[in-house]
Amino acid sequence: MAKSNPIISGKRKTAIAKLRITAGTGKVTYNHLPYTELNLFHRLSLSEPLKIYERELGDLKYDISIKTQGGGKESQIQAARLAIAKALVQATASDILRKAYLKYDRNMLVADSRRKESNKPGDSAPRSKRQKSYR
Repeated sequence: MAKSNPIISGKRKTAIAKLRITAGTGKVTYNHLPYTELNLFHRLSLSEPLKIYERELGDLKYDISIKTQGGGKESQIQAARLAIAKALVQATASDILRKAYLKYDRNMLVADSRRKESNKPGDSAPRSKRQKSYR
């Protein structure tokens, strides 16, 4: 790792996950809770990058602390998943791990850049226009 305690962020829609990775024993906390206390699907989403890491490089040698803000619960989990994968690739500088993530799911390393389209001036919606009557 280049810096001590680097902070990596992941974004999904309006949710932002900030992750701090340190050398350790493999503890993962999500908003100050062990990630194993989350509900099943959220726990599975967060464990995907960890399982791929363990399959490719062996036991996890890092402690990961994630804090999320903004957006909804699902977007926060997806942002955290992105941040975990980015942090592990950056910490290990492993091309094998990066390729494994990309092969499994490209969205683990590449953020989804789609955002909500803004409302247009003088109208209340981004795309649909006001109806007009000729009679």
